[in-house]
Amino acid sequence: MERLQKVIAHAGIASRRKAEELILEGKVKVNGEVVRELGTKVTSSDQVEVNNVKIESEKKVYYLLYKPRSVISAVSDDRGRKTVVDLFPEVEERIFPVGRLDYDTSGVLLLTNDGDFANKMTHPRYNIDKTYVAKIKGVLKREHIRQLEKGVMLEDGKTAPAKVHVISSDVKQDKSIVALTIHEGRNRQVRRMFEAIGHPVSKLKRENFAFLTTFGLNAGESRKLTAHEVKQLRVLSETGKIG
Repeated sequence: MERLQKVIAHAGIASRRKAEELILEGKVKVNGEVVRELGTKVTSSDQVEVNNVKIESEKKVYYLLYKPRSVISAVSDDRGRKTVVDLFPEVEERIFPVGRLDYDTSGVLLLTNDGDFANKMTHPRYNIDKTYVAKIKGVLKREHIRQLEKGVMLEDGKTAPAKVHVISSDVKQDKSIVALTIHEGRNRQVRRMFEAIGHPVSKLKRENFAFLTTFGLNAGESRKLTAHEVKQLRVLSETGKIG
């Protein structure tokens, strides 16, 4: 027997956290009856419905996308803008992005139909590092670097400590290129962190998601993750080390 929210997540319907919300909202049925208890357990013989649609387990798939700029990190967009899922026209599974990259941010983005995997890749407690390279206005002073390293106070709370590496600085052109490594994933976090210390971002790319990069891909291109890469990511989320 498995917890209901885990079954929903494994079916690719939503992350486990979102599955819990669906249960609490009364949108989940087990054998025709609405279930609102998060502790509910089901077996493979039980019929589970989400929003009156029976869930079917499907093969788990995992993709790495080199997300281009001007694309939404979502399954759909009510404003008609291109989404990352639109870049996978031949994929039959109901994939969704693991976390998000802003509309104007490019770089490594994972997509899957495995809600449990997605949760482990995005929840801060699993400490999955993501490295961003930002082109910013101005030249970072030591106190600003220390501020980023210790955590920056934003409107939704202080950020976790970050790793900072100044790649280059140009005093004459008043700009710098900085690599910032974080394990959180708040909305527009990297941009807001730099804005908070007076260095707005003009261009941003996520270079690394854990050990994964966009090497060998052009913007808009993707590839399947290997079984070994998926296993390594799972081990990393559980142990903090690559197996």
